[in-house]
Amino acid sequence: LQSIASADMDLNQLEAFLTAQTKKQGGITSDQAAVIAKFWKNHRTKIHESLINQSRWDNVLKNMTWRVDLKSQSRHVDQINTPVAIVEMELGKNGQVSFLL
Repeated sequence: LQSIASADMDLNQLEAFLTAQTKKQGGITSDQAAVIAKFWKNHRTKIHESLINQSRWDNVLKNMTWRVDLKSQSRHVDQINTPVAIVEMELGKNGQVSFLL
């Protein structure tokens, strides 16, 4: 199951993998393969999301907005009408309150 989850196998890959496992000496039986296939079909999304959440060890980007402004006032005349990019990024960890940069 660990190999199936880490590869995030689709149904065709799963079938090929389980078939190979049943043909291996000391491998799984056809009944075990059927149970694993049914379990993976029913829980693939949850398992995949869980693995992604466990692999995150830092902040994640929750939201991002941006705009381009033109300077209308400045100490120096040559800086007027200079484009300025303003980027807002909302960072946070899963299950925690996020904060704005």
